[in-house]
Amino acid sequence: MTPARSRPLVVVAGLAVAGIVMLSWTQTWFTVHLQAGSAVVPRVVADGAAVVPQYTALAIASLALFLALTIAGRVLRIVLAAVEVLLGVAVVATGVAALSDPVGASKGAVGKVAGVSDADAVRRVVERVDVTAWPAVGIAGGVLAVLLGVVVFVVQRSWPGPTRKYAAATAGAAADARTAAPTERDAITDWDDLSAGSDPTAGGAAGESSTPDTVGSEGRRSNDDAGTERGAP
Repeated sequence: MTPARSRPLVVVAGLAVAGIVMLSWTQTWFTVHLQAGSAVVPRVVADGAAVVPQYTALAIASLALFLALTIAGRVLRIVLAAVEVLLGVAVVATGVAALSDPVGASKGAVGKVAGVSDADAVRRVVERVDVTAWPAVGIAGGVLAVLLGVVVFVVQRSWPGPTRKYAAATAGAAADARTAAPTERDAITDWDDLSAGSDPTAGGAAGESSTPDTVGSEGRRSNDDAGTERGAP
């Protein structure tokens, strides 16, 4: 596999793993069966949003991380790889903690139905808990995230750096083209230059830039004043 192809594959794999964690967060983790007469309903369904609310933030952070890998430089890629490992560890730790104590993880969902908030009171009204496969899926997603972070750390050395667009060179060329473009003139401007005593074609031939002296300008008024003084007695 060439370095140019390995980065898109790693990025796609990272997005897929983050999607797995997010999907696990939306599914049912535990079905809690309550003691008869302890609540108006016999059981409570606790999904990932109630059991592991941290999953959504961890999954979104992982998504943003792998998108950033598409434009990151070498140093930033190393930092992002380390962050991805930490995110994966957090997913695994959170999922294992919830799976090891389903009643404690479902305390919020059970408390709303049973009308209790104390952890011991919640445990007293719970008869049994059915565990689905989604906790294992979420934990597996965290393990894959850790592995992907290690893979990024290893293979990123062969990835090319971020592409640079030659915006500055293009802007410079455009500016040179505008500078080299001839100045548009018209008959009125040429006539004003002739009236002021200057040749309108002299500046273009010599390559010099001159400001047109229009009728009523300072130069024209100076010439008129000089002629008046010479003709005065």
